[in-house]
Amino acid sequence: MSKIFLASEKIKIEKVKQSSDLFSQPAKDKGEYKSKKYDFCLPTEYAYENLFEEIRISALGLFLLNGIKWHDGHGGLPSTHLCDSQVSCVNFLLPFADKPDALKDLLEPIFPGIQEMLPVEHGLFVSFEWIGAKNYLNEKIRKGTKRTRGANFTSADAIVRFRREDGTVQVVLIEWKYTESYTSTFIKRSKSGTDRSSIYKLLFEASDCPVSKKLLPHYDDLFYEPFYQFTRQQLLAYEMEKGKELEADAVSVLHISPKHNTDFKFITSPKLQPMGNSATEVWKKLLITPDKFLSVNTEDLFGKYDVLKHPELVPWKKYIDTRYFWINENLSINNRKSTI
Repeated sequence: MSKIFLASEKIKIEKVKQSSDLFSQPAKDKGEYKSKKYDFCLPTEYAYENLFEEIRISALGLFLLNGIKWHDGHGGLPSTHLCDSQVSCVNFLLPFADKPDALKDLLEPIFPGIQEMLPVEHGLFVSFEWIGAKNYLNEKIRKGTKRTRGANFTSADAIVRFRREDGTVQVVLIEWKYTESYTSTFIKRSKSGTDRSSIYKLLFEASDCPVSKKLLPHYDDLFYEPFYQFTRQQLLAYEMEKGKELEADAVSVLHISPKHNTDFKFITSPKLQPMGNSATEVWKKLLITPDKFLSVNTEDLFGKYDVLKHPELVPWKKYIDTRYFWINENLSINNRKSTI
């Protein structure tokens, strides 16, 4: 499976790193990632510069407070990799966590009829790596440990909550993608030998399972990424809805990924390939209630966002336009004029 978008992004982010003022001079040196040094990474001691400057303190504090694991991070700092998906999710969404009106304007094109945004935790309107209040999916907890957000358990990359105009409360679990792509590797068994299918089989076989057993060729066909992720996210959403977590009347999944990352569209599960043209299209078809899963391009959601209505977000938008230059489809790395 090709990784064209990731390869291109590495080259371009190297140029941004060296030519922009987003990073300090010491941070422009090569950085270490998994024991090797690369130009598209930051030196370990400057990993915090992977985050938008205005949110660094709040992001690090929020993750520390909630025991959230930074993917490939060390010492409480995020990954040094400038193409890290978790970091991009935080950079895009955390600036909205204390701005409910701006967040409402962001989400309303996808969820018409929002009356008001509601806080998720600690008074914030966005949070990250949500695993649910209970171990709804019966995932294994090692003796003497507890569930952790962002590692070893099904986690939604982000979460938001709002009240609709009809008075109902809706929670949205956000699945965030950046440079990801997947192969047709069957992952029913983990590297340690655990049969993953046994963990979720009871929920799948339940009469109210959100996945249509009539359309799905076989349960095993779900054990290819990203369908394995989709399955767990959807099960988590459904169990949270049944449990009325966060006073929710409805819990849905919102998938956000770059239109430019065409590698992600590849349908990895062989028997699901005839069902559509992309992984997200196929997954939506497999659901008994299709509107419980929505998919939007990052470019459409953020590139078209009218930041002038919320001038406090202007520095953030300039940062996004510079670092994630593909967000505005008419901009290139060699011709990045601010749209603000």
